Amino acid sequence: MTATLTELHTYPLKSAAGTALHSAELLPTGLRFDREFMLITPEGRFLSQRDHAQMALMRPSYDGEVLTVEAPGVAPLVHKVVSDGEVRDVTVHRKECQGIDQGEEAAAWFSSLLDDECRLVRFTGHRPTSRGGGEVMFADGYPLLLTSAESLADLNGRLDVPLPMNRFRPTIVVEGLGAYGEDSVRLLRIGETVVEVVKPCARCLITTTDQATAERGREPLRTLASYRTRDRGILFGQNCVPRKLGTLTVGDPVEVLEAQ
Repeated sequence: MTATLTELHTYPLKSAAGTALHSAELLPTGLRFDREFMLITPEGRFLSQRDHAQMALMRPSYDGEVLTVEAPGVAPLVHKVVSDGEVRDVTVHRKECQGIDQGEEAAAWFSSLLDDECRLVRFTGHRPTSRGGGEVMFADGYPLLLTSAESLADLNGRLDVPLPMNRFRPTIVVEGLGAYGEDSVRLLRIGETVVEVVKPCARCLITTTDQATAERGREPLRTLASYRTRDRGILFGQNCVPRKLGTLTVGDPVEVLEAQ
Protein backbone atom coordinates (compact mmCIF):
# COMPACT_ATOMS: atom_id res chain seq x y z
CA MET A 1 0.00 0.00 0.00
CA THR A 2 1.32 3.43 -0.95
CA ALA A 3 -0.08 6.35 1.01
CA THR A 4 0.90 10.00 1.23
CA LEU A 5 0.41 12.95 3.57
CA THR A 6 -1.64 15.41 1.51
CA GLU A 7 -2.73 18.12 3.97
CA LEU A 8 -1.64 19.67 7.27
CA HIS A 9 -3.77 22.12 9.23
CA THR A 10 -3.29 23.95 12.49
CA TYR A 11 -5.89 25.89 14.48
CA PRO A 12 -4.15 28.41 16.77
CA LEU A 13 -7.47 29.66 18.16
CA LYS A 14 -9.84 26.87 19.11
CA SER A 15 -12.91 26.75 16.83
CA ALA A 16 -11.70 29.56 14.55
CA ALA A 17 -10.53 28.95 10.99
CA GLY A 18 -7.58 26.71 10.34
CA THR A 19 -4.31 27.43 8.56
CA ALA A 20 -3.08 25.10 5.83
CA LEU A 21 0.64 24.34 6.16
CA HIS A 22 3.28 22.81 3.93
CA SER A 23 5.27 21.55 6.90
CA ALA A 24 4.88 21.59 10.67
CA GLU A 25 6.72 20.42 13.74
CA LEU A 26 5.01 17.58 15.58
CA LEU A 27 5.14 18.04 19.36
CA PRO A 28 3.65 15.86 22.13
CA THR A 29 0.59 18.16 22.08
CA GLY A 30 0.16 17.93 18.30
CA LEU A 31 1.22 20.37 15.59
CA ARG A 32 3.06 23.41 16.93
CA PHE A 33 0.66 26.18 18.07
CA ASP A 34 -2.44 24.03 17.55
CA ARG A 35 -5.30 25.13 19.87
CA GLU A 36 -2.95 27.22 21.99
CA PHE A 37 -5.64 29.90 22.43
CA MET A 38 -9.30 29.63 23.38
CA LEU A 39 -12.28 31.88 24.08
CA ILE A 40 -14.09 31.35 27.37
CA THR A 41 -17.17 32.66 29.14
CA PRO A 42 -16.61 34.72 32.32
CA GLU A 43 -17.19 31.46 34.23
CA GLY A 44 -14.40 29.68 32.32
CA ARG A 45 -16.40 27.46 29.92
CA PHE A 46 -14.96 27.24 26.43
CA LEU A 47 -16.74 28.80 23.46
CA SER A 48 -16.88 27.20 20.03
CA GLN A 49 -18.78 27.22 16.76
CA ARG A 50 -21.45 25.22 18.59
CA ASP A 51 -22.27 28.47 20.43
CA HIS A 52 -21.25 31.00 17.77
CA ALA A 53 -21.17 29.78 14.18
CA GLN A 54 -19.50 33.06 13.14
CA MET A 55 -16.30 31.89 14.81
CA ALA A 56 -15.69 30.04 11.54
CA LEU A 57 -15.06 33.45 9.94
CA MET A 58 -12.25 34.36 12.34
CA ARG A 59 -8.90 33.95 10.54
CA PRO A 60 -6.07 33.64 13.07
CA SER A 61 -2.35 33.56 12.44
CA TYR A 62 0.29 33.09 15.12
CA ASP A 63 4.08 33.18 15.08
CA GLY A 64 4.72 32.32 18.71
CA GLU A 65 4.74 35.94 19.84
CA VAL A 66 1.88 37.77 18.11
CA LEU A 67 -1.63 36.45 17.50
CA THR A 68 -3.40 38.22 14.63
CA VAL A 69 -7.09 37.58 14.05
CA GLU A 70 -9.00 38.90 11.03
CA ALA A 71 -12.79 38.92 10.81
CA PRO A 72 -15.32 40.47 8.41
CA GLY A 73 -16.25 44.10 9.00
CA VAL A 74 -13.74 44.92 11.74
CA ALA A 75 -10.12 45.95 12.05
CA PRO A 76 -7.89 42.97 12.81
CA LEU A 77 -6.82 42.17 16.34
CA VAL A 78 -3.03 42.26 16.63
CA HIS A 79 -2.25 40.83 20.04
CA LYS A 80 1.16 40.52 21.70
CA VAL A 81 0.99 37.35 23.75
CA VAL A 82 0.72 37.80 27.51
CA SER A 83 2.80 35.32 29.49
CA ASP A 84 2.36 36.72 33.01
CA GLY A 85 -1.39 37.34 33.16
CA GLU A 86 -3.93 35.85 35.53
CA VAL A 87 -4.10 32.06 35.36
CA ARG A 88 -7.75 31.06 35.00
CA ASP A 89 -9.35 27.69 35.63
CA VAL A 90 -11.21 26.73 32.45
CA THR A 91 -13.15 23.74 31.18
CA VAL A 92 -13.18 21.92 27.84
CA HIS A 93 -16.07 19.48 27.64
CA ARG A 94 -16.28 19.48 31.45
CA LYS A 95 -12.57 18.65 31.77
CA GLU A 96 -10.63 21.17 33.84
CA CYS A 97 -7.41 22.84 32.69
CA GLN A 98 -5.84 26.28 32.84
CA GLY A 99 -5.22 29.29 30.63
CA ILE A 100 -3.41 32.60 30.97
CA ASP A 101 -5.80 35.52 30.54
CA GLN A 102 -4.73 37.68 27.60
CA GLY A 103 -6.05 40.99 28.91
CA GLU A 104 -8.80 43.51 28.42
CA GLU A 105 -8.12 44.64 24.85
CA ALA A 106 -8.38 41.13 23.45
CA ALA A 107 -11.43 40.39 25.61
CA ALA A 108 -13.19 43.53 24.38
CA TRP A 109 -12.40 42.76 20.71
CA PHE A 110 -13.84 39.25 20.84
CA SER A 111 -16.79 40.24 23.05
CA SER A 112 -17.81 42.95 20.60
CA LEU A 113 -17.41 40.66 17.60
CA LEU A 114 -19.50 37.86 19.11
CA ASP A 115 -21.89 40.16 20.98
CA ASP A 116 -21.25 37.96 24.00
CA GLU A 117 -18.95 38.58 26.95
CA CYS A 118 -15.86 36.41 26.67
CA ARG A 119 -12.15 36.35 27.33
CA LEU A 120 -9.12 35.05 25.46
CA VAL A 121 -6.81 32.62 27.24
CA ARG A 122 -3.57 30.91 26.28
CA PHE A 123 -2.94 27.34 27.37
CA THR A 124 -0.69 26.66 30.34
CA GLY A 125 0.00 23.58 32.43
CA HIS A 126 -0.50 19.95 31.47
CA ARG A 127 -3.62 18.21 30.18
CA PRO A 128 -3.52 14.43 29.66
CA THR A 129 -5.64 12.62 27.09
CA SER A 130 -8.35 10.25 28.30
CA ARG A 131 -6.61 7.32 26.66
CA GLY A 132 -3.34 6.64 24.91
CA GLY A 133 -1.08 8.41 27.40
CA GLY A 134 -0.85 11.60 25.35
CA GLU A 135 -1.15 15.27 26.16
CA VAL A 136 -3.06 18.09 24.58
CA MET A 137 -3.64 21.84 24.80
CA PHE A 138 -7.17 23.13 24.13
CA ALA A 139 -8.18 20.57 21.49
CA ASP A 140 -11.36 18.69 22.37
CA GLY A 141 -9.54 15.60 23.56
CA TYR A 142 -6.57 14.47 21.48
CA PRO A 143 -3.53 16.09 19.85
CA LEU A 144 -4.16 14.96 16.26
CA LEU A 145 -7.19 14.30 14.08
CA LEU A 146 -6.48 12.08 11.07
CA THR A 147 -8.81 11.88 8.08
CA SER A 148 -8.55 10.18 4.70
CA ALA A 149 -9.11 11.82 1.33
CA GLU A 150 -10.89 8.67 0.12
CA SER A 151 -13.27 8.77 3.09
CA LEU A 152 -14.37 12.25 2.08
CA ALA A 153 -14.69 11.15 -1.55
CA ASP A 154 -16.93 8.28 -0.45
CA LEU A 155 -19.10 10.62 1.61
CA ASN A 156 -19.31 13.16 -1.21
CA GLY A 157 -20.51 10.41 -3.54
CA ARG A 158 -23.55 10.08 -1.27
CA LEU A 159 -24.29 13.81 -0.99
CA ASP A 160 -26.24 16.02 -3.39
CA VAL A 161 -23.65 18.78 -2.90
CA PRO A 162 -20.05 17.75 -2.16
CA LEU A 163 -18.34 19.25 0.87
CA PRO A 164 -14.71 20.29 1.45
CA MET A 165 -12.50 18.60 4.02
CA ASN A 166 -12.53 21.72 6.22
CA ARG A 167 -15.98 20.70 7.48
CA PHE A 168 -14.14 18.06 9.55
CA ARG A 169 -11.30 20.32 10.73
CA PRO A 170 -8.51 17.70 10.57
CA THR A 171 -4.89 18.29 11.43
CA ILE A 172 -3.59 15.50 9.17
CA VAL A 173 -5.07 14.29 5.87
CA VAL A 174 -3.67 11.25 4.07
CA GLU A 175 -4.39 9.66 0.72
CA GLY A 176 -3.89 6.02 -0.18
CA LEU A 177 -5.41 4.20 2.80
CA GLY A 178 -8.74 3.76 0.99
CA ALA A 179 -12.17 4.88 2.14
CA TYR A 180 -12.27 4.68 5.95
CA GLY A 181 -8.91 2.94 5.88
CA GLU A 182 -7.95 5.07 8.87
CA ASP A 183 -10.36 2.92 10.91
CA SER A 184 -8.26 -0.21 10.42
CA VAL A 185 -4.80 1.07 11.30
CA ARG A 186 -3.21 1.44 14.72
CA LEU A 187 0.32 2.74 14.10
CA LEU A 188 1.42 4.93 11.20
CA ARG A 189 4.81 6.21 10.17
CA ILE A 190 4.40 9.61 8.50
CA GLY A 191 7.71 10.87 7.19
CA GLU A 192 10.07 10.81 10.16
CA THR A 193 7.25 10.70 12.73
CA VAL A 194 5.08 7.94 14.16
CA VAL A 195 1.50 8.39 15.38
CA GLU A 196 -0.87 5.96 17.09
CA VAL A 197 -4.58 5.84 16.31
CA VAL A 198 -6.33 5.67 19.69
CA LYS A 199 -10.01 6.60 19.29
CA PRO A 200 -12.61 7.16 16.54
CA CYS A 201 -13.84 10.74 16.26
CA ALA A 202 -17.56 11.25 16.92
CA ARG A 203 -18.78 14.25 14.93
CA CYS A 204 -20.88 17.17 16.12
CA LEU A 205 -22.87 20.16 14.91
CA ILE A 206 -19.74 21.99 13.73
CA THR A 207 -19.54 19.72 10.67
CA THR A 208 -22.84 21.22 9.47
CA THR A 209 -21.37 24.75 9.54
CA ASP A 210 -20.06 26.13 6.24
CA GLN A 211 -16.55 27.26 7.16
CA ALA A 212 -16.60 29.99 4.49
CA THR A 213 -20.00 31.54 5.30
CA ALA A 214 -20.88 30.31 8.84
CA GLU A 215 -24.26 29.12 7.52
CA ARG A 216 -25.62 25.88 8.96
CA GLY A 217 -27.40 23.04 7.21
CA ARG A 218 -28.20 19.38 7.85
CA GLU A 219 -25.30 17.79 6.03
CA PRO A 220 -23.05 15.91 6.39
CA LEU A 221 -24.47 14.57 9.67
CA ARG A 222 -27.75 13.44 8.12
CA THR A 223 -26.02 11.29 5.52
CA LEU A 224 -23.21 10.12 7.78
CA ALA A 225 -25.76 8.97 10.34
CA SER A 226 -27.21 6.56 7.78
CA TYR A 227 -24.02 4.49 7.52
CA ARG A 228 -21.42 5.69 10.05
CA THR A 229 -23.35 5.51 13.33
CA ARG A 230 -21.72 3.43 16.03
CA ASP A 231 -22.05 3.23 19.81
CA ARG A 232 -19.82 6.29 20.18
CA GLY A 233 -21.85 8.42 17.77
CA ILE A 234 -21.52 9.43 14.12
CA LEU A 235 -17.92 8.66 13.24
CA PHE A 236 -15.56 10.26 10.74
CA GLY A 237 -11.79 10.33 11.24
CA GLN A 238 -9.53 9.08 14.00
CA ASN A 239 -7.95 10.73 17.02
CA CYS A 240 -4.22 10.09 17.28
CA VAL A 241 -1.34 10.52 19.72
CA PRO A 242 2.27 11.21 18.59
CA ARG A 243 4.74 8.42 19.37
CA LYS A 244 7.82 9.73 17.54
CA LEU A 245 8.25 13.48 17.08
CA GLY A 246 9.75 15.36 14.16
CA THR A 247 8.80 17.46 11.15
CA LEU A 248 5.82 16.64 8.96
CA THR A 249 5.81 17.80 5.35
CA VAL A 250 3.07 17.51 2.74
CA GLY A 251 4.13 14.73 0.38
CA ASP A 252 5.67 12.60 3.12
CA PRO A 253 5.17 8.86 2.64
CA VAL A 254 2.73 7.16 5.01
CA GLU A 255 3.44 3.59 6.12
CA VAL A 256 1.14 1.33 8.11
CA LEU A 257 3.30 -0.13 10.89
CA GLU A 258 0.50 -1.91 12.70
CA ALA A 259 -3.13 -2.62 11.78
CA GLN A 260 -6.10 -2.78 14.14
